[in-house]
Amino acid sequence: MNLDLSERQRATLAAALTIVAACVILAAVALVFWLLAMFVAEFASVIMPLAVAAIAALVFKPYFDLLKRRAGLSPTLSLAVVLASILLPLIGFGWFFGAKVLSQGNDIARRLPELIDTANQNLRAQLPEVIAFFERHGLDKALDSAVEAGRKQVVQGLQTIGSGAVNAGTSILSFIGSALAWVVLPVYFGFFLMADGLKLERLHDHLPFLKTETRKDVVYLIQQFVDIVVAFFRGQIIIAFLQGLLFAIGFSIVGLQYGFLIGLVLGFLNIIPYLGNIVGLGVALPLALLQPEGGWVRVGAVLVVFVIVQTIEGYFLTPKIMGERTGLHPMTIIVAIFFWGTALSGILGMILAIPLTAFLVVFWRLAKEKYVQELV
Repeated sequence: MNLDLSERQRATLAAALTIVAACVILAAVALVFWLLAMFVAEFASVIMPLAVAAIAALVFKPYFDLLKRRAGLSPTLSLAVVLASILLPLIGFGWFFGAKVLSQGNDIARRLPELIDTANQNLRAQLPEVIAFFERHGLDKALDSAVEAGRKQVVQGLQTIGSGAVNAGTSILSFIGSALAWVVLPVYFGFFLMADGLKLERLHDHLPFLKTETRKDVVYLIQQFVDIVVAFFRGQIIIAFLQGLLFAIGFSIVGLQYGFLIGLVLGFLNIIPYLGNIVGLGVALPLALLQPEGGWVRVGAVLVVFVIVQTIEGYFLTPKIMGERTGLHPMTIIVAIFFWGTALSGILGMILAIPLTAFLVVFWRLAKEKYVQELV
């Protein structure tokens, strides 16, 4: 049956069908994200080592190929050189700084109840007006009770860690399984690095079921995603490492208690952009105020360290090392971290947030240029 429609009716019908199609596509995308999040949450202990190995292989693939082509090394020997290039600096770093980090970590665990009591005393000394307000309204006892409850919880937690681990046989088996998944990470890394069938140049051969033009677009998007992943992680790991050293040195100079350990941890967390800074401000500033011999002067000194390190990172490290590879605004990066962290159920989503978001930007540009304009 032929419908005799006017131009206006055809335009309205086309718009309605476009809206319906867009809603169906959005629903399908939401369903895919939901299923992906469930899958990642269920098999996170297996997926995380695979994802880390795949990302590391992408980052070190040019170095691996260079060793094979220029130095004439065999694939096995090239892999050994790459692994040595990764492990030797880590061993050297542990040799120089490991004792200090372990010492501060053990000291924190041993003195945590004492530190809580000291922080409570310093809080009363540093903020007498606040304490007076609490006392006038009968809240000082509640504050003391909260501090005492926190201290008891810490002590109880430290005392029950050993016995709880021994009694929880299932948890131990689960931990062993997770540990084994990470132990074989070098095997995954070597597989991804040496697998010739996974080369991007051969992607066309694996997509014979697609039309030529569609195949080119898919290969282009995959290539763009790989380039973004390599550029981001190669640069971000170096930046985070240098930030960690700068924070550790700066905090130690200004006398922040456990500053060296805190600085290194903050640098490590900055592999996820801004996470280390957010956590760092929440940890370092209260500690600078409430530690023995702490005060507002030390808080100011810690803030100066933050400002100096962030200035070095923003105006020197990131432009020189990473440049504008991702092309994302800082606010977009923060939103992306929260979105992907929620969508993919945790740390894996936060780690992949920037590459995934940058990939979506590239995908949208391609779709808008080649397909959306055709619909409009």
